[in-house]
Amino acid sequence: MNLNFQDERDGRKRRKPDSVSESSAMPRTRKKREPTGEVGSALRSAYQRMVDEDIPPDLLDLLGKLG
Repeated sequence: MNLNFQDERDGRKRRKPDSVSESSAMPRTRKKREPTGEVGSALRSAYQRMVDEDIPPDLLDLLGKLG
């Protein structure tokens, strides 16, 4: 089976570059941020709200039928 590109431009678009440019090979340095705990607090709050929710009566009925 022989697969050909319909157009040379298609082949160039789909081929991976043979070499990586120097700028992309250099690691980028990032500024380190101090942890603020905002994400952790938001996750704990969302989890607590979920735990505090009542179980819907229809789900309790289904669980009762299983047991």
